[in-house]
Amino acid sequence: MSNLEAKTAVLTCQESGADDASVEVLTARDVPLGGIRAMNVRRTLPQRARSLIGAWCFADHYGPDDVAETGGMRVPPHPHTGLQTVSWLFSGEIEHRDSLGTHEMVRPGELNLMTAGHGIAHSEVSTEATKILHGMQLWVALPEGARDTAPAFEHYAPSVKNIAGGRVSVFLGTLAGETSPVRTFSPLLGAEISLDPNATMDLEVDAEFEHGAIVDAGPVEVCGTRIERAELGFLGPGRTTLRLRNLSDDRARLVLLGGAPFGEKIVMWWNFVGRNTDEIAASRRQWQAEIGDGATDERQFGAVPGYEGGPIPAPVLPNLPLKPRG
Repeated sequence: MSNLEAKTAVLTCQESGADDASVEVLTARDVPLGGIRAMNVRRTLPQRARSLIGAWCFADHYGPDDVAETGGMRVPPHPHTGLQTVSWLFSGEIEHRDSLGTHEMVRPGELNLMTAGHGIAHSEVSTEATKILHGMQLWVALPEGARDTAPAFEHYAPSVKNIAGGRVSVFLGTLAGETSPVRTFSPLLGAEISLDPNATMDLEVDAEFEHGAIVDAGPVEVCGTRIERAELGFLGPGRTTLRLRNLSDDRARLVLLGGAPFGEKIVMWWNFVGRNTDEIAASRRQWQAEIGDGATDERQFGAVPGYEGGPIPAPVLPNLPLKPRG
């Protein structure tokens, strides 16, 4: 998914230090994607309080939206660098196309992971069969040694594992004895967790990881702290067990993210992840050249075959040097 905010912030992000035993509650902000009939998303990462959870650097949570009212998702071709995009749906269907020639559907319970590396372009459009659109769009920052890797795409449908208190689907990393085969470039965890009504679930986790629980249906108590729908509960390294408790008479659902502290500063602007102003500016210039009058023969991002319509031009980069935040 593209970041379609008209005023795109320039962020220099740094991984946080180890947290104590408390759970930090992060509230999402509403962000409209697009024009008058904008689809709204709830963004929990990045924000002023916290920029990264492991290498996870961006989290949008949307729906359930009636596409007859919102118009659904229609994100024309746009570029990415230095990251992996993770698409995860609860309901609906999205058609993905990219400049590698990939044409794949995003469906509930199935992972679409796109590695941007040194540059890729893609589009995302909800299909005509979609009535209710509901899911998450997540980004993973690539570490220094991998951020210029070749672009790639992977599709994976994880199994649903029944455990005490509910069900778990692991789409990245390892949890509850399940391991995803999908390649990541830093230690990561990504899983959908469904809790039975009023149930408690205990999960063994990597003590070196930071974790973030984004609640989709709740409320859910995470290690003793109540997390409401669309909030994120952050937990620092040092825990070997997470206790989740459904505080409702209905099923609860959350997405659990985790990863080793990233250990690097990153700069995020629009759809680019880099390390400094010059890199971001160069990526922007290249994208504008590729979608402009054909003044360049170089193709860092490439065209998206099969998409009918024009690409998204990049916003104007603020005329300010990037400075560390906080």
